[in-house]
Amino acid sequence: MNLSHWWRSVGAAAPRAPLPGDLEVDVCIVGGGLTGLWTAYYLREAAPDLRVAVVEEHHAGFGASGRNGGWLTNEITGGVEQYRRTHGDAAVEAFQAAMNDTVRTVVETAAAEGIDADIHLGGELTVARGTPQLHRLHDLHRSMSSRPGTDVEWLDAEATRARVGVQGASGAIWHPHCARLHPAKLVRGLAEVVAARGAEVYEQTRVLEIRPGRAHTDHGVVSARHVLRATEGFTPRLRGLRRTWLPLNSSMIVTVPLPASAWEEIGWAGRETLGDGAHAYMYAQRTADDRIALGGRGVPYRYASRFDAAGRTPDRTVAQLRRILETFFPVLTGVGIEHSWSGVLGVPRDWHATVGLDERTGLGWAGGYVGTGVTATNLAGRTLRDLVLGRRTELTALPWVNHRVRRWEPEPLRYLGVMGLYRAYSYADRAEQAGRTTTSPVARIADVVSGRGH
Repeated sequence: MNLSHWWRSVGAAAPRAPLPGDLEVDVCIVGGGLTGLWTAYYLREAAPDLRVAVVEEHHAGFGASGRNGGWLTNEITGGVEQYRRTHGDAAVEAFQAAMNDTVRTVVETAAAEGIDADIHLGGELTVARGTPQLHRLHDLHRSMSSRPGTDVEWLDAEATRARVGVQGASGAIWHPHCARLHPAKLVRGLAEVVAARGAEVYEQTRVLEIRPGRAHTDHGVVSARHVLRATEGFTPRLRGLRRTWLPLNSSMIVTVPLPASAWEEIGWAGRETLGDGAHAYMYAQRTADDRIALGGRGVPYRYASRFDAAGRTPDRTVAQLRRILETFFPVLTGVGIEHSWSGVLGVPRDWHATVGLDERTGLGWAGGYVGTGVTATNLAGRTLRDLVLGRRTELTALPWVNHRVRRWEPEPLRYLGVMGLYRAYSYADRAEQAGRTTTSPVARIADVVSGRGH
């Protein structure tokens, strides 16, 4: 099963054994992605006598952790305005500082543990193409500049082209708190470290239902004082949780390795992660072996929160992503696309990630990262460690801790709403590409309806 270019490039590992039957541990972590693995890592580090089990349906990193764009960035999922209203400026500043620190923590921990994940700390570059994107990016720069810890810089068209030769780029913002990495190398290496530290990692075991003190699987029941849900976009497959988070689909393509002549024209010597100011935005990186990996939404949602776990990508989505690639970099017209893949990420109704623990039931959770999980998973893991161990720390005081949000609407409202929103964003992008000089009111309305309006 070719889940992603990342997994194809490292090769499939022999799967770990499934749960042997009923089991009793101190902490059961449901989900073997980055959230679950970081949580196990930090729990075993802080309390070596604690018996910790990670239960994964397929293999560690099967989901978004091994299929994402490889952005280790400091972004606060969902924006900061809601947190400012509910918790105040100081809480937002603390959250931003924690995210900045988390970027450094992942880089330093990978190095200390001998995990070679092709990490390059080149910052994040967001480019504007066209007048409406330029206006939005100026607004974003002003907003981010007003907060400490964002460290954003404005680049004019010439300075932007000096970094990355994006066709038609009229400006950009850059900040230093982002690294490019190889997702499968990171999650595979972390799984090996976690197992070596004494956590029990069971693969090929599907959790069917989570209850206080128990995780019911297809191989037996795991009993534990704390049961932590770390299932991100796969959460709707758990009994009773179909409407908790929405599984939003994201797709990627990767080119063949590009020749030196192409890189001479494109530039990108700093290997910054690359995004744009479109409503249905793209994300990309220059890989360690000189490919371009580029992603976008494609078909964002399937009826009743269903999704293809194997991540097969429709031909029309591949064609759409190729058009973006060739529009950004005309020198790559007709370039070979070596692989395409898709995965799902978890989206809460208000688009804000959350981590928490119900002390009464022992049930904990983390996720809803909406694409920022490579960094947020580490912060969530350290936060769950503190919550499980009963510590009150700076991490447990952050505004996303125990944040609750209403469930998504039932079908068919959920499907009609999500597909309608993304059609609205696509319509707004097409209008801008056709010459519209201001942001379409359709996109502004979509932001408010979706819960993304800041």
